[in-house]
Amino acid sequence: MDLAQNNSPTPSNLHLWKSFFPLEASNRYLDYLLTLSTLKQGQITLFGNTYPTPRLEAFYGEAGLSYTYSNQRLAALPMSSILKEIQQAVIAKTQQQFNAVLINYYRNGNDSNGWHADNEPELGKDPIIASVSFGTSRIFQLKSNAGNQRQSLLLEHGDLLLMGSGMQLHWKHCLPKRPKVLEPRINLTFRRIMYP
Repeated sequence: MDLAQNNSPTPSNLHLWKSFFPLEASNRYLDYLLTLSTLKQGQITLFGNTYPTPRLEAFYGEAGLSYTYSNQRLAALPMSSILKEIQQAVIAKTQQQFNAVLINYYRNGNDSNGWHADNEPELGKDPIIASVSFGTSRIFQLKSNAGNQRQSLLLEHGDLLLMGSGMQLHWKHCLPKRPKVLEPRINLTFRRIMYP
C-alpha cells in the first residue's frame, strides 16, 4: 500500500489483515455486538454547534479510564469476556498493548464518521490504533495532512486494520456516507488510553 512520501509514514505503518477473524467467529461477534444496550447516540460539538452523532457508540476499558473528543466525555464501561477475547486476539496479532475500545455502530450507509485523526491528549504523542470490522463492507478513506495523497480501503467482515506509528500525526481518516448501503456495520477501535 503506497501511502508514503517524504516525511509521511512509510507503507509499513499501515497493516490490513483480511478476514483476520474467521467467518463463524465474525458472525458470532457481530450477533453479540448488535445486542449491546450500551450503544447510544451521543452529541458532538463542531465549530460551536452541537449535533447528534451520526452513529451509535460505546466505550469500554480498564477501570478509571475515560475518553474525550468533540466536547463529549466517555467513561469506560467494564469489558465483557467476549470483548476481552477480541482484544487479546488483536494484541497477539499486532504486538501492541491496548486497554480500551471504542465501539461504533453504523446502522446503515447514512451513518458515518467525518475526517479526523485519533490524536486526543489521553492517547499520547503518537497513538497506535487497531480497527476491527464486523458486518457489511464499507469504504474507509485516508488522506495526508498535506492533502496530496489519498487512499481508499474496503473494510469487510472480520478484517483487522492497524494504523501504526505516525498515522495519526500525518494522516486523517473517515468513513463516508453510502446511502445505498442498507446493512449495519460495527467497528471496534482498540487504543491505549493514558491514566490521568
